[in-house]
Amino acid sequence: MNLKDNYKWSLVVPTSMGIRLTPIAQGQPMHKSDHLFMQVTSAESNVASVSAYLGLPVKVLTAFVKGSPIAQCIKDNLRSRNLHFEGKEVAQGGPWGFRHQINIADCGYGSRGPRVWNDRSGEVGRTLNVNDFDLERIFDREGVQILHLSGLIGALSSETSRFCLELARTAKKYGTKISFDLNHRASFWEGREQELSEIFKEITSISDILI
Repeated sequence: MNLKDNYKWSLVVPTSMGIRLTPIAQGQPMHKSDHLFMQVTSAESNVASVSAYLGLPVKVLTAFVKGSPIAQCIKDNLRSRNLHFEGKEVAQGGPWGFRHQINIADCGYGSRGPRVWNDRSGEVGRTLNVNDFDLERIFDREGVQILHLSGLIGALSSETSRFCLELARTAKKYGTKISFDLNHRASFWEGREQELSEIFKEITSISDILI
């Protein structure tokens, strides 16, 4: 596979950043824990980290809650992983407004299996919008070798679906290779099957790598 020679970014990854909470005490169930370990996480940024650890220039496209201490924690963590990032600062809109997703993880112990509870209400990443990024700058003037898309982000909301589609179209226009991890989430597709099927079929049709 031939990649672009003139580029600033080896990999660009859109994602919705959040935090994971796990019990500090090994093997302890979540509902019995009063000391928790907090990690910055997203499936897509984990992919980006591998390339960044290998010394490649990587950019994450995301969204942040303006003024949030969790958003600051996320930014600091991305910097520590040598991940560049770009994203709109979205006003929280009061205590019932936007926030970053929370992943609650019980690792299990013995016969008690692991359990993950995703709390995504008010997730700021659902606002990812093509109008919040200068795609011509990123893919043309700066240059990108590979765009990595996830079906999770593609199905997160109508806005993120359109965002991923426009990213793929722009990447194709400027000779960037497209990697697409379908990552099907049935609960995200419920009631949106026709809409998402059309979008995913187009992204798939122009992708170079399918996972």
